[in-house]
Amino acid sequence: MITTDILIVGGGIIGLSIARELNNRHPDLKITLIEKEATVACHASGRNSGVLHAGFYYTPDSLKSRFTVEGNKLLTDYCLKNNLSINRCGKVVVARDEKELDSIFELKRRGDTNGVDLELIDEKRLEELEPNARTFDKALYSPTTSVVNPKEVVGHIADTLKRKVNILFNEKFIKRDDTNTVSTNTHKIKFKHLINSAGLYADKIAHQFGIGQKYTLIPFKGLYMEYKDSNLIRTHIYPVPNLKNPFLGVHFTITISGKVKIGPTAIPAFWRENYEGISRFNLNEFLEVLFYEAKLFFTNAFNFRSQTFEEFKKYYRNYFIQQATHLVKKIDINKFGNYLTPGIRAQLLDKKEMKLVMDFVVEHGENSTHVLNAVSPAFTSAFSFSKFIVDKVEKAIDY
Repeated sequence: MITTDILIVGGGIIGLSIARELNNRHPDLKITLIEKEATVACHASGRNSGVLHAGFYYTPDSLKSRFTVEGNKLLTDYCLKNNLSINRCGKVVVARDEKELDSIFELKRRGDTNGVDLELIDEKRLEELEPNARTFDKALYSPTTSVVNPKEVVGHIADTLKRKVNILFNEKFIKRDDTNTVSTNTHKIKFKHLINSAGLYADKIAHQFGIGQKYTLIPFKGLYMEYKDSNLIRTHIYPVPNLKNPFLGVHFTITISGKVKIGPTAIPAFWRENYEGISRFNLNEFLEVLFYEAKLFFTNAFNFRSQTFEEFKKYYRNYFIQQATHLVKKIDINKFGNYLTPGIRAQLLDKKEMKLVMDFVVEHGENSTHVLNAVSPAFTSAFSFSKFIVDKVEKAIDY
């Protein structure tokens, strides 16, 4: 039996940031973090683009808007202080036609309300910043958007916690035994408070505590493709997104080394870790996910049917490439290379309303806290978001 004050489930950036914040505030607190894989950042935290978002996509009343601006600054400072890789290349958001200008202006309004350093620019200014970007009349320029190596960042946080937090790898949450005891694949762990930051399985764990019963998780697969010419662009180039769903569309991203890639897709996946082929196939997950995806398809909630057809077409290489080429003036399609490591977005679905949940969700039980929708920009927001979560935990454990 392992006994601990705080048990954190999940070794991604959210779980590790919570452990870091708790340890900074209460160094005498006994903290145990369990991770089912052999190392950190095996899933969303290590399979994302590494982009540090500025915070202008999100409505001002959301948790995402609340934590992204500060989170960007905190994580940027962390990388600079610890000599971690960071490319402060900035980002432009471009419009395809006159209809998309309304969304450009709406994003500018959100950015101003959220306190984001964001510039509404004309085509001449765009030419100065990113000569190869194509827009209709106006664009947005975000100087504080940058990119990091997500595995490097998460690995560094874990390394700094090794002597302060009991981090157990290959330790998989199996079930809740009673009010303050859980079983893993190797131990029983007794805790005063449990924090569930289990990403793709956060909803399943929450349900065992009677929390978040109206939610389930729908996985979406994100594919990227490399472009073999680092001179193509200077900044990230993003399209105007559909503000009614949580996806940002296929865009150009620059990596920390200056390489270029396009993506991601948002293809409905069929089980939670459906990265490639039939690896990690789980029949129960497959049946459950298929049930909800079929329900979304036939009810056409949030236009899911046409979105699904659109996304599955991106499995065709040429079609995928076409989704990015309109963002730039010049490109050689022969320089597109291989698909890169895929990721899975752990997107929360409200089962009652049949809607994708747009914001972060944090719910609390008697002696537990559950992070249920830590999707993008959760990586950017991690340090700021963890402060919010720890504030709640402190009240729960009477600190």
